[in-house]
Amino acid sequence: MLSRTARLVAYRQFPRRAVALASVPRLRPVQARFQWAGVPMGPPDPILGVTVAFRKDTSDKKLNLGVGAYRDDNGQPFVLDCVRQAEEKIFKQKPNHEYAAISGVPEFNTVAAKLLFGDDCAPLKAGRVATVQSLSGTGALRVLGEFLKKFTKNDTIYLPNPTWGTHKAIFNNSGLKTESYKYYDGKGGLDFAGFKGDIAGLPDNSLILFHACAHNPTGVDPSIQQWKELAKVCAEKKHLILFDAAYQGFASGDPARDAFAVRHFLEQGVDIVVAQSFAKSFGLYGERVGALHIVTKDAEETERLMSQLLITVRPMYSNPPIYGARVVSTILSDPELSKLWHTEVKLMADRIINMRVQLVANLKALGSTRDWSHITNQIGMFCYSGLTPEQVDRLRDEFHIYMTSNGRISMAGVFSSKVAYLAQGIHAVTK
Repeated sequence: MLSRTARLVAYRQFPRRAVALASVPRLRPVQARFQWAGVPMGPPDPILGVTVAFRKDTSDKKLNLGVGAYRDDNGQPFVLDCVRQAEEKIFKQKPNHEYAAISGVPEFNTVAAKLLFGDDCAPLKAGRVATVQSLSGTGALRVLGEFLKKFTKNDTIYLPNPTWGTHKAIFNNSGLKTESYKYYDGKGGLDFAGFKGDIAGLPDNSLILFHACAHNPTGVDPSIQQWKELAKVCAEKKHLILFDAAYQGFASGDPARDAFAVRHFLEQGVDIVVAQSFAKSFGLYGERVGALHIVTKDAEETERLMSQLLITVRPMYSNPPIYGARVVSTILSDPELSKLWHTEVKLMADRIINMRVQLVANLKALGSTRDWSHITNQIGMFCYSGLTPEQVDRLRDEFHIYMTSNGRISMAGVFSSKVAYLAQGIHAVTK
């Protein structure tokens, strides 16, 4: 019931309602019920955690070698000039912001497939490639995981040991089991005998993931001859190969060279699917631009697979974003901008290669007697340094140099004014 004071105030101001108000029961506080009290704290992301720790560090010597994004030689984010010019061109066209189709921006899908497979690819000309735009390479893998779970007899996908840390989670969340095959030799190179032997020993029609180039996290790739041997085995075993193509052009500076494995496997009649990313090669990290390609038997099969890919995408994110796709399609459809992109992607690749050379040279100049040749033999954004978790901790605590605990260095985060300091730190913890 209302208090005596409240009733008197109500009577004086609203005499006709006083009786009704007097009979209103007093509300009692309800015990709050929290639905999420049982949700535990999740473990921190091992890579993002490095960046968080780096940002808290106030030292002017600090160096972040954990982030998988290109930096210029001043350690700053790099926006390609071809991207800037494409943005200006798009702005002048005053495009609308309507939804893309579920399959994505058509012009983007066309240029993405041509960049990957080549302009003269016979299956592409024959309509034997089903392509959908995706949320970068990660999104392509996730859509593919759902698709494979639904339409193949495989319940297991085989991944290299080691592989990108998110691969396992993507496929597990898609309902697939994950197993590994031999890849890294533990000494900075490829265990090709173990790799080839494992692939040959898997059951026929196995589902296997390969990194198309610039293997993450090791930077160790098969040679052209080794790729040819692997293609022969995969054709004989009728394996279905999933290529993760995240670094085309960014690895060697030559997009055709970086696509060799994909194109050769296709020429040898191996069944392939490809998850393609434009984050690194175009510097469009935040735009989430990618594509998923499935090579089919004929145009009729392409149509059927496309119908099911759209059904898979629709309840996930409905439609992909248009901005980054417009940028890529504008660049690759314009001869001058395309030429500029080829120049700039080679510039990025060459800078990373140069940092590898300089790092090894500085280590030798400091008197290190260890063999660091794996640093220059590896390729792409990442280097598997061979540093132990304890040595990584010392680099962080004593030199303010941050990297993941497995010793993976993002070579894109190394720049001229810091490479000597990095070498000093590595030499100090590896004596």
